[in-house]
Amino acid sequence: MNAPHPEPVLFASHGPVCSITMNRPERRNAVHRPMAEALRAALARFEADDSLRVAVLHGAGGHFCAGADLTAVADPLLRNELDPEGGGAGPMGPTRLALAKPLIAAIEGHAVAGGLELALLADLRVAAEDATLGVFCRRWGVPLIDGGTVRLPRIVGMGRALDLILTGRPVGAAEALGMGLVNRVVPAGQALEAALALARQLAGFPQQCMLADRASAYAQWELPLPEALRMEGRRGTPMVLAEGVQGAARFAAGAGRHGAFDASASASPGETREN
Repeated sequence: MNAPHPEPVLFASHGPVCSITMNRPERRNAVHRPMAEALRAALARFEADDSLRVAVLHGAGGHFCAGADLTAVADPLLRNELDPEGGGAGPMGPTRLALAKPLIAAIEGHAVAGGLELALLADLRVAAEDATLGVFCRRWGVPLIDGGTVRLPRIVGMGRALDLILTGRPVGAAEALGMGLVNRVVPAGQALEAALALARQLAGFPQQCMLADRASAYAQWELPLPEALRMEGRRGTPMVLAEGVQGAARFAAGAGRHGAFDASASASPGETREN
């Protein structure tokens, strides 16, 4: 009797933080259709759960994700869905979503082709020092259709993005940090631990203010400067009363003096915090 196939995506909650694990290590977490659907469902679960504030996406077995599973292309039950109109949530699963809460990618090993596009969906990327990123699908004639040509230029700038998109060359963690493609570099094997610690830090902040600032930063791309500034004011001004007044009172009482930074002291009085 054949052993049951493991779940392609695992979901675990850690207080206000959840981890989403791509779980096909034998394929370097390459994504086929069932895994794409499971990734979409996991991100939807995170979005719908008000007790969860930050999610961490990572891969099992020492690699983040090697992209789409090209060995599944011949099987209509396993190959990723393609919409010729560019609709849907993306062949890799959640890549065309606009998440309302922060997502952090913890990158070990390879994050390449569609795997890079999954990492670009995240707000922040924590990479192991021996990680490799790149548009490896260039050599196989597979285009970037999971946000790569959109998010990569917005993150690293057009010149660097075109270098990666046109050449498909591998990029190590140190270079990725220098161009802003990743936000933190940590010792090998520690990306998940570091990403979870960062997620707990974000989860400890006053949430309304942080989410309003995050939403404004994303929305401003589509707006002329004067309108973007007005929108920032509309989003942010209510937060002054909702959370800023209490935060100012904590500062006046002595918290955070002389540059001290402690996220655990950031939440508003009465706010539940699990670390």
